[in-house]
Amino acid sequence: QVQLVESGGGLVQPGGSLTLSCAASGPIRRVNTMGWYRQAPGNERELVAMMNSDEVTDYGASVKGRFTISRDNAKNTVYLQMNSLKPEDTAVYYCKALNDGAEYWGQGTQVTVSS
Repeated sequence: QVQLVESGGGLVQPGGSLTLSCAASGPIRRVNTMGWYRQAPGNERELVAMMNSDEVTDYGASVKGRFTISRDNAKNTVYLQMNSLKPEDTAVYYCKALNDGAEYWGQGTQVTVSS
């Protein structure tokens, strides 16, 4: 069973930065696609950023230019550098991985942007 463990969430002031990490563990050699979604109260889960094994990226429109996704394939870990954070970025951020037709989700980490 593949498990995804997220870390790095917390409280930050508007304009600040945070970095999220997500490590995949279990019976898997290399994860194909990893990335992040988020869900705010009352909203649907939405794409933040995804990266495949060829390092092709896909970003949600609201985070382009502010967030950067990267990965360490040797560690099966994906990172999300979030800059210029806004109150509307407040949400639970979920790590997602796709591999061999299977989809995996982390438990989520809370990011709150508030003064």
